[in-house]
Amino acid sequence: MEILRVFGDNVRKYRLERRLSQEVFADKCGLHRTYISAVERHKRSISLNNIQKIADALEVESYQLFVEPDMVVSASRKAE
Repeated sequence: MEILRVFGDNVRKYRLERRLSQEVFADKCGLHRTYISAVERHKRSISLNNIQKIADALEVESYQLFVEPDMVVSASRKAE
């Protein structure tokens, strides 16, 4: 698992599900748009404080930003 890729892809997925532009989302997080862009492009490491800001703005638990999409599918299939 490439943590920057998984995190950035999940941020983008949840942001788009909520129909937020990077600019509006960055404002909601209290971060700069170029910072959000770099996170989504896997170019930025990120502090725990900013992880929490992003999770709060997306209204998800912070751990959800680190779960690979195929792991969620696998877990739900096991439950069936």
